[in-house]
Amino acid sequence: MDVNNHVKVSQELNSVVWEPCCDNVKCVYPKHYCIKEEVRRKLLRAAYDFHIFLGVNVDIEDVIFTGSLANFNYTEFSDIDLHLLIDFSTIDADYDFVKEYMNAKKTVWNKKHDIQIKGYDVELYAQDSREAHHSTGVFSILRNEWIHIPTPTKRKIDFHSIMEKSRHLMNYIDHVLSQPNRESNIEKLKEKIRNMRQSGLSSGGEYSVENLTFKVLRNTGYLEKIYDTATSDYDSRLSIKQ
Repeated sequence: MDVNNHVKVSQELNSVVWEPCCDNVKCVYPKHYCIKEEVRRKLLRAAYDFHIFLGVNVDIEDVIFTGSLANFNYTEFSDIDLHLLIDFSTIDADYDFVKEYMNAKKTVWNKKHDIQIKGYDVELYAQDSREAHHSTGVFSILRNEWIHIPTPTKRKIDFHSIMEKSRHLMNYIDHVLSQPNRESNIEKLKEKIRNMRQSGLSSGGEYSVENLTFKVLRNTGYLEKIYDTATSDYDSRLSIKQ
């Protein structure tokens, strides 16, 4: 497995989305990047339609573009992560209920639509505006300005540890999915991977071994395989065959 295909750091932002620019007053080192206006218009429209689809009468505080394509660690597998920032408490006092509702709407929307910007999928998500965000590259599509300006990292990425951890988890996933009566173990596996990523983001940020291992699992289809198997098992359990 070549981890370099799934984890890398470029010295330029992706030219599909961004273009170098400077206002002659405040240039950002090493180079100031502006989002291409054509891209911004499409993303704003998608965000507007997604807001309507959510079906809640609540203001949008901001629409942000985040993730690897708003940073220097993008790959061919990257998505355009578009987040609508909403104060969940203005919808209902039950945070978990609102979170589950927003996640369900996100899943339905992203399965129903196949929006792409020159080959990159656009993934929409409703995020609580009070939620901590670990990305070092965050751009406001609404205000057309950077919130967190990314810079090329000088941090050395531990490719060996990422490869070893990825292989270990892939083998473990294959083992869990091959077992009978696997539903409870799949839930534990999903929690294990979520906790791994959150721990890495909290302690080491986007370039932590844990977060980059998560991206390898996602890009190689292992995460999708876990969730597809869990859904299939659930459907089979509630079905009666002819």
